[in-house]
Amino acid sequence: MNEKYREQYRKFGLNVVYYRKKLRVTQLELAELLDIQRSHISAIELGNVGVSFDLLFKMCEVFQIKPKELFDFRD
Repeated sequence: MNEKYREQYRKFGLNVVYYRKKLRVTQLELAELLDIQRSHISAIELGNVGVSFDLLFKMCEVFQIKPKELFDFRD
């Protein structure tokens, strides 16, 4: 990850946390819905890793949102 974009990764991760909690699921339950490891969810939420478009689109299906909503970074 380019350090230049660390803050955007962090904000994206916070949005994932928000929508996961809105859905009322744990990291493990979300990981199972997305067919990935719980540790990967944790890394995404902490802003330590990015996501592929495939995973992004799958998250949007699970959260029932549009992709732009995951990129709506609020202060």
